[in-house]
Amino acid sequence: MVNSQRPMDLRRRRGRIINFFFRALAAAFFYDVIIRNLGGRARVNRTMLDRYVRLARQFRALAVELGGVMIKLGQFISSRMDILPKEIIDELASLQDEVPPEPFERIQSALEQELGQPIAALFHSIDPLPVAAASLGQAHHVTLKNGAKVIVKIQRPGIEAIVTVDLAAIRTGVSWLKRYGPIRRRADLDALFDEFGRTLYQELDYLAEGRNAEKFAADFADWKEIRIPKIHWEHSTRRVLMMEDIGAIKISDVAAYTAQGVSAPAVAQMLFKFYLQQVFVNGFFHADPHSGNLFVEPKGDGKFSLNIVDFGMVGTITPQLKAQLRESFIGMATRDVHRLVMAMEGMGWLLPTADKTQIERAADKAFARFWGISMGDLQNLDLNEVKEFTREFRSLIYSMPFQIPSDMLFLGRALGILSGLATQIDPRFNVFEAAAPFAQKMVADETGSVIKVAVDQVLDLGKAMLRMPTQLDRMLELLNHGELRINVNETDRLIVEFSHMNRSLGRLQWTILFMGFLLGAIVLQSAGFTDLSPVVFGMALFAGAGLILKR
Repeated sequence: MVNSQRPMDLRRRRGRIINFFFRALAAAFFYDVIIRNLGGRARVNRTMLDRYVRLARQFRALAVELGGVMIKLGQFISSRMDILPKEIIDELASLQDEVPPEPFERIQSALEQELGQPIAALFHSIDPLPVAAASLGQAHHVTLKNGAKVIVKIQRPGIEAIVTVDLAAIRTGVSWLKRYGPIRRRADLDALFDEFGRTLYQELDYLAEGRNAEKFAADFADWKEIRIPKIHWEHSTRRVLMMEDIGAIKISDVAAYTAQGVSAPAVAQMLFKFYLQQVFVNGFFHADPHSGNLFVEPKGDGKFSLNIVDFGMVGTITPQLKAQLRESFIGMATRDVHRLVMAMEGMGWLLPTADKTQIERAADKAFARFWGISMGDLQNLDLNEVKEFTREFRSLIYSMPFQIPSDMLFLGRALGILSGLATQIDPRFNVFEAAAPFAQKMVADETGSVIKVAVDQVLDLGKAMLRMPTQLDRMLELLNHGELRINVNETDRLIVEFSHMNRSLGRLQWTILFMGFLLGAIVLQSAGFTDLSPVVFGMALFAGAGLILKR
């Protein structure tokens, strides 16, 4: 792993990261823009998985070699079990455990420099083999002079310079991506990058991590099933953190704790309940819930505790966002699509041009078919059923009226990891059943009681029935005078389809120009017109840029 801070090494590191992203984007442009628009859609679709698996394999090799932020990026991707193919997950999953450790001599030197004393004067013993090696630091078992067993976490030497270089390289990639219209319209990449960088630098402050751990301990002081490590402040600095050793069985090692009588569905339920409390009640959440940070400690008779470590990446939810999240959660749990869509709009998930009526129709159809089934069943849906849903709402899917709010980046990441992890622990985990009691409690808190909600609904229904005779009379009057008009949504959908067809013709024109100029430049170069061929090649690049922007 490259950890030198010499300028030449850092420049070479930055160049390798930029080169990887450039090659990845160039390949995506070649297949998904040029080949697809030249009639090769079937070939592009057929080879897509193999190409992405190969790209994931190349990324994993680079991330393991370089470490730093590249490992963080790979861990994020590999945690999305809910949306990525298993083949890609398999390629990247080892990044959770594959980070090469720093040589102990360098770790010992950094530890003694931070604490100001030789290790022999500080501890009774320290295990030179790390218990965990992460991208930014690593942890070792330590026995204190009083015999207490603890964990000491030490930053990798030179990691701050590496993070700065990696972020600069990623910013270059972001500057390319934000020129692509569909991405630019749906995400403020600069805001997302700034939030990512801010959180990474927070992770480099171990004193802040210690304070985060103590806040979690206070928030869950009454939860006997949740265990947070105590911090030893006398041996902690900005680059060194000493804490209680609460390591047990990794939450992903289901076979190990079920062999000791712990129920896997109970673990999934507790994990889900733990996060509901963080997000909807406390407004302060653990943003990195991968399997290396969560442990199951069997207590006998089927009882257990969920032990949580690594509080460097946390998130805070504002009261306004928490209110909208509660609305969306209640809307989902009670199948109230209007409430759900309004909450999505309030959180900034919808583009200003989004057709909320069509989104509600799609959500209602999805609830009618998929509401209440387990995560495992969702992964095994009949493809014909998915295709039918896609055909019905193809204009909505094509327009993709959604965007990513910057303040939702790490909450979305945490919930995505959580979804995949819950499925891994218990494939039959039913998020709807698990959410229902919590949603009912929130509704009761919101209105005073569940009974009041039912009474309000009955009153609303009564008011609607009282208005019905007047409305019916008005409708008959309009019909009698020939003034009754009915708006059909299908007309709007046809307009959207014609708009899409028009854009496709525009893309075809740019594709023809691009290929014509490119072939012309090659012919001119071969014929010896070396002064003219670069000009024509520049025109090809211009046409290629037009093709990208036209998408």
